[in-house]
Amino acid sequence: MKVHILDDWFDTLRTLNSFSLLDGHDVTVWNDHVEDVDVLAERLAGAEALVLFRERTPVTAALLERLPNLQLISQRSVYPHVDVPACTANGVLLCSNMHSDTPSIAASELTFALLLASARQIPQQMASLRAGNWQMAPGQTLAGRRLGLYGYGRIAKQVAGYARAFGMDVAWWGSEEGRARAEADGQNVAASRKAFFEESDFVSLHVRLKPATRGIVTAADLLAMKPSATFVNTSRSGLVQKGALEAALSVGRPGRLALDVFDVEPLTDTSDPVIQHPNVIATPHIGYVTEDELDLQFTDIYEQINAYADGAPIHMINPEVRGQG
Repeated sequence: MKVHILDDWFDTLRTLNSFSLLDGHDVTVWNDHVEDVDVLAERLAGAEALVLFRERTPVTAALLERLPNLQLISQRSVYPHVDVPACTANGVLLCSNMHSDTPSIAASELTFALLLASARQIPQQMASLRAGNWQMAPGQTLAGRRLGLYGYGRIAKQVAGYARAFGMDVAWWGSEEGRARAEADGQNVAASRKAFFEESDFVSLHVRLKPATRGIVTAADLLAMKPSATFVNTSRSGLVQKGALEAALSVGRPGRLALDVFDVEPLTDTSDPVIQHPNVIATPHIGYVTEDELDLQFTDIYEQINAYADGAPIHMINPEVRGQG
């Protein structure tokens, strides 16, 4: 098949073992990021299979209508960036392994790395040293402090394991269904939403972004946190109410933010007030960007292409397409 891969910014995929799964296919890899539909339509005119690099490029009806040769979109995990009805209307099968039984170890590790970096002020202490000022004010020990985990899912459970290894107290909040599952598992669920935010020294958000969860963390939630606390978000920026981060920073409640996700990505505006704030630790959405994680994810993606080419597609999101021909 003629396979096109979008948004491999550092030409990483060719270096991974999984790339050999595409042997025998005609593969084109695009290393830049393009959103202009005209440019994308021209580039992908001959594509029979399209590989998406997470949610970097939206696939819209306007684009799909201009790709008459496209048969398959192969990706991994959730797909809010893909217009599934438009895929079906244009005879394009979407395949996506939802990996319901495995957490993203890379995202879990980054979450805890940001938590540690905030507690010990690692970026700020480095800047102080390089400026010739030696130490800043003391940081925080994690042992004995409370980590509040919002969302009772795979990544949050992995982070909880790291936290307990550091001697932290773990408390949970989330949807009514999520809280019920946590309680059934014998976990410590906060007495109320208000208590969850007020009593946590760190709050880390682990919820999928969908219409019902957009803006689920409000300015009031953040302003209820301690001045000594940290809010961590490695999930999706849209889970936090617009303006809530700025409101929190303006009054210092919580005192620190640790962020890996943003409303606009790629975020290249060096004047952005959030990422430039001295109480913010920010990374450019690298939660899943490790060689190991990418090799795992793209193994699934390429196996979906091979299964389709063999006439036995797997992980179909819109299987009705198979009956259209």
